[in-house]
Amino acid sequence: MREATGMVWWVNRLRCMSVAEVGYRIQQAAAKGVAKRMPSRATPPLPRARSFARSLDIEGAPPLSQHEREVLLADADSICAGHVVLFANRRFDVGMPPVWNRDPDSGVLGPAIYAGDIDIRNRELVGDIKHVWELNRHLHLVRLAQAWSVTRDVAWLHALHQQLRSWLDQCPARTGPNWTSSLELGIRLINWGLVWELIGGEASGLFAGDDGQRLRADWLDSIHAHCSSIARHLSRHSSANNHLIGELAGLYVGASIWPCWKSSNDWLEQARSELEHEAQAQFSRDGVNREQAFAYHIFSSEFLFVAGLVGQACNHPFSRAYWTSLQRSLRFLRSVRDVGGHVPMVGDADDGIVFRLDEAGSDRTAQLLALGDAVLRPPEPPYLQQQHAPQQAPRHAGVRWLLHALPGKLPECDPHESDTGWAFPDGGYLLFGSHFGEADEIKGMVDCGPLGYLGIAAHGHADALSLSLSIGGEECLVDPGTYSYGQERKWRDYFRGTSAHNTVRIDGADQSLSGGPFMWLKKANAQIERMPQSPHEFDFRGSHDGYERLADPVRHMRSVRFDAASATLVVRDEIAAKKHHQVELFWHFAPGLNVRLNSSGLHVRGKRFALQMQAQGADLSLELVHGNENPPLGWVSRSYESKQACDVLKISTVSSAVPVECRFTITFF
Repeated sequence: MREATGMVWWVNRLRCMSVAEVGYRIQQAAAKGVAKRMPSRATPPLPRARSFARSLDIEGAPPLSQHEREVLLADADSICAGHVVLFANRRFDVGMPPVWNRDPDSGVLGPAIYAGDIDIRNRELVGDIKHVWELNRHLHLVRLAQAWSVTRDVAWLHALHQQLRSWLDQCPARTGPNWTSSLELGIRLINWGLVWELIGGEASGLFAGDDGQRLRADWLDSIHAHCSSIARHLSRHSSANNHLIGELAGLYVGASIWPCWKSSNDWLEQARSELEHEAQAQFSRDGVNREQAFAYHIFSSEFLFVAGLVGQACNHPFSRAYWTSLQRSLRFLRSVRDVGGHVPMVGDADDGIVFRLDEAGSDRTAQLLALGDAVLRPPEPPYLQQQHAPQQAPRHAGVRWLLHALPGKLPECDPHESDTGWAFPDGGYLLFGSHFGEADEIKGMVDCGPLGYLGIAAHGHADALSLSLSIGGEECLVDPGTYSYGQERKWRDYFRGTSAHNTVRIDGADQSLSGGPFMWLKKANAQIERMPQSPHEFDFRGSHDGYERLADPVRHMRSVRFDAASATLVVRDEIAAKKHHQVELFWHFAPGLNVRLNSSGLHVRGKRFALQMQAQGADLSLELVHGNENPPLGWVSRSYESKQACDVLKISTVSSAVPVECRFTITFF
């Protein structure tokens, strides 16, 4: 079964490739064959006269509250006891020092063989590769470096020495599961760079004595191997998504902080040039990440920020256009976030984090926006600066730490970029509602964008014309999230499928045709047919062609009208077809809401609001579903590998043209 599934996957993958990509894959396979025959430590000798590694000469720690200090030191103590936080906030016992090639969840130990020969999808061989990779991103090593910065206690340097020494011994270049992904190498370089600067660089006590000097030499050897491996194996063509941004950011950080080899300048210029391009190619003109996955919007923005700050600190800054792309990225994120701090869980999410400088489970969206406020807000003119008190340190501890570790001048930004908006037609999202940013906020979003990015659209979901709604900062109509990449296939298919979203499904089929867990063969194309004029008097009409692939082609059309004066939302769904088809409409409600269905309609009650809905159409069947297992229906995932049941209203009918209209009336109390 594994071989058959693998063969089907390869056939589907080839269908998504251009001729140029096929050539690139062949060239990559040949390069891996050559690398396999090289000794694991075949790296050019390090400069002998002096080290060219960069130390930014930072001192001490940023201002911290007593609580922040206590949380940091408790985290560091926990790490030294072998307990590490992975993903958003899951704690694993990994040992001290860890067994780095072991899946901390299943206990499967990956093989210490040439990385190119490892099938990372084989759970019997490597366990869940995401668990292995997450530990080896070394986010937790930065916490140990922070603890040293705060206390100057050499015990933290000893803990760092033990962790790094064991990793270098267990994970020689190009060997084992931790050398199978260029993205993981890039993230590890970023966190090594933060560790390097926080402990004092070349002059650090970490490198004292013979053992320290051996650690330094072996660490630099591994850094060289990381950079050279990334440069040779960048994600290209249909795989050039957040992976490419992360790889380039890691290569840029590595070449900037450790410019120790002849190749360093070439790596630096390549990474800088391509990051400039990707910062604009992978984000729409209105700031939306083109993967159509909001978690990866944040992930990619974090990479771009770290690379940009390293450029500022090392005096080779990125362009104004680069930073403008980040400004627009944060404008979109700030706009879709509701007054309660929620961001719709559109597209894939795996809780991937580039760096962790604050306590586990902290709000990454809030951190990214706070970072933007600190870095991208145009400084006040001198005459205003004299009237105001000196600018305070950022409230978010993670931002304070990042700017402390990577000090530099603020970048040149566009002072005319606005902070928020409601219409993002190039990216594919439109907001409706009233009282944005206030206690009685109503904020909804219509998804009218593409499925995802490039040939495979890996992280997009089959959610064309889906809709989300937040009321008074409380989630109401929700996107389901992701749950997991590696659990039973039915769950991957469900969470990315059409029935898990607030839209219409025809004949039990997803809008787009899947070719594998991270691949779409045929993609629904959505288009805006009537553009609304404002979020308050919102009148939208759009359609998509996802079901035109059926034997009897079907086009789904959706109208969304919102009237702020009456707090009324009307959603009208129509299909155009020659024959009758099974039509299903799904409305997913956030867990914790009181949802009831009776003869008078649907009634939803939150903490401060009530919502009533009436559905009109021919021969409608209304069913309230909660946490169904087979087939899956009625689930939400707020963090990776965690799911909970929610209420879903399923409206069914058989039709060729008769519309279904749902009228929602919102009241506060």
